[in-house]
Amino acid sequence: MNKRDYYEVLGVSKTATDAEIKSAFRKLAKKYHPDVSKEPDAEAKFKEAQEAYAVLSDSSKRQQYDQYGHAAFEGAGAGGFDFSGFDFSDIFSDLFGGGFGFGGRNTSRARKGSDSLIRMNLTFEEAVFGTKKTINLDVVEDCKECSGKGGHGEKTCPTCHGNGEVTSEQRTIFGAFMTKSTCPTCKGQGRSYETTCSTCRGTGKQKKNTDLEVTIPAGVDNGNQLRLAGKGNAGVNGGPNGDVYIEFNVKSHPIFERDDDNIYLELPITIADAVLGCKKDVPTLYGTVKLTISSGCMTGDKYRLKGKGVEHIHSSRKGDMYVIIKVITPKKLTKEQKKLFEQLQKTNLEEGNEFKKISEYI
Repeated sequence: MNKRDYYEVLGVSKTATDAEIKSAFRKLAKKYHPDVSKEPDAEAKFKEAQEAYAVLSDSSKRQQYDQYGHAAFEGAGAGGFDFSGFDFSDIFSDLFGGGFGFGGRNTSRARKGSDSLIRMNLTFEEAVFGTKKTINLDVVEDCKECSGKGGHGEKTCPTCHGNGEVTSEQRTIFGAFMTKSTCPTCKGQGRSYETTCSTCRGTGKQKKNTDLEVTIPAGVDNGNQLRLAGKGNAGVNGGPNGDVYIEFNVKSHPIFERDDDNIYLELPITIADAVLGCKKDVPTLYGTVKLTISSGCMTGDKYRLKGKGVEHIHSSRKGDMYVIIKVITPKKLTKEQKKLFEQLQKTNLEEGNEFKKISEYI
């Protein structure tokens, strides 16, 4: 099933600011929320807008989407990107008030943990061929002492009787209105504890420093990101862990230039080699090859070495390598060399349209 572009779904440009993206989603949410819309396809349009906002409102996920499109989230669920753990409560509470019936913040529901972003430096060769790295990171996990609850001796909250919300009546000139809000005693959890956990001080969370071995696939490039699913901070109320994203900074190479999966090398040759042709040993990512350079070549001429580029990150296909000729004019000559050039200068070498174009204006 083909998905619509997320920017098209929200009706914004690819350069839209965070505020513009949020505003566009608010309008669509208010229009298509199943609780208020009577349109037959409202639920489908509402979910489509939810998914688009969940991606574009997250800077790291938006960067992935801009680079790879919907393919960036393949395998995340039957429909692609899994936004089930995304918290839309700040949007819905603004639209419909704090009541749970219209998506207000329900602090007792399971929520995904927050993601983390780590920047990693790689050498040119590590990026091309892949490698293994050990990263050190601080993550928040559930407290082992209280199993992430924050206390011991669980009991039903006496204020909300386990509902996590309280109902109050407000009287106005238009009549009486019943409103629901988060229980102030249990903060929406619906439960309280006889004693607070001394280890986590009631938060239910602990910070842990850990080493994580990461396999970097061959073919990553500068600015690419690698997602480590479930390696981020612990979720809330039994929700899944967040993810860790690794963004790569690849060091440049002394002689190779990379453009996507292709490699470029500038090869210097002498005037004699350019005129007469020659064979040169050329370094590649996979060893030295013998390159035959035809006679009469000039600076800028290009030779293609098929399959000598970088392996594509999502397949085994390799790019190509291009050798760019650069004819070097000698700055210092021996007496013998100078005499040879003086003799050569006396011969007529001005052939071709390049010389004729100039001579017409002299």
